[in-house]
Amino acid sequence: MNQHLFMSRRDALKTALGAAWLGPAEGQSRVIIARDPSLRAAGRTPDSHRVLNLLDRAVQAFFASSSPQEAWKQIVRPGEVVGLKVNCLAGRGTASTSVALVDAICERLQQAGVSRKQILIWDRLASDLESGGFRGEHIRSIGNDEAGYEETLSTSGSVASLLSRTLTQTCDAVISLPVLKDHGIAGVTMALKNFFGAIHNPNKYHGSVGDPYVADVCMLPPIRQKLRLTVCDAMTAQYDGGPSYMPQWSWPFNGLLVARDPVALDYTGWQIIESKRAEKGLPSLRAQKREPTYIATAADARHRLGTNDPKRIDRVEV
Repeated sequence: MNQHLFMSRRDALKTALGAAWLGPAEGQSRVIIARDPSLRAAGRTPDSHRVLNLLDRAVQAFFASSSPQEAWKQIVRPGEVVGLKVNCLAGRGTASTSVALVDAICERLQQAGVSRKQILIWDRLASDLESGGFRGEHIRSIGNDEAGYEETLSTSGSVASLLSRTLTQTCDAVISLPVLKDHGIAGVTMALKNFFGAIHNPNKYHGSVGDPYVADVCMLPPIRQKLRLTVCDAMTAQYDGGPSYMPQWSWPFNGLLVARDPVALDYTGWQIIESKRAEKGLPSLRAQKREPTYIATAADARHRLGTNDPKRIDRVEV
């Protein structure tokens, strides 16, 4: 039997555990915004202890849990291989996923029963992982250029791509760790667009401000079925000039955004960026003809990946 069509009882349980993000027909999608103005203390680098406390506050608030361990047990199960999809394009200490955040998540995953050898940090290129600070760490990491891609194209709407074997064959669950930042072509790059790092040909799908390509990529079954949580690194955020790091357009937001609904998270993060642009006297993304319309597409009746309706987004600041 074709392994891509077969689903065991264990696979079905994994899918059910991750199903909450797929886009509710009714009700609210919660987005937690946790901030710590003293995150960096006296230095430029976020304090690792404060990062762990910030993560705990955000995840516990999302799950209304009395302890971090109980919260993480609602995300993953012992025995699963958990892939942390980072975004390392900009290099360590800039507009990339923070090493301190990944370390904090790895600590909590192990306390929730996931062994160290079952945690995998991954991104598109090994060189990006190295520049992001994820080589030589105690948690293994792998680039798609090392693991390879599937030999058969996966298709969804406008998209035909080879998917990362790390995603399809290794990971049982994925925690997405994008960065809160501007994107010079697609408007913003956060939860949804982070999965351009799971396909072999993202260069083909940046036209028309990434619409509908970003939404179509996230419709691919291994992404929909395996994504359990998004923790958006908003410790250093960027409101213009992305996705490369531009210090003149970055600011210390000192926070994290946590959600299971990637559309609701992207809508919320987009509004944060727009507010900062307005504060700095910059035109809106719509005025610059790069409004991230793919967020609305991801919420439409065909995709149903989540909600972009602010009335249905339970935005909680903690």
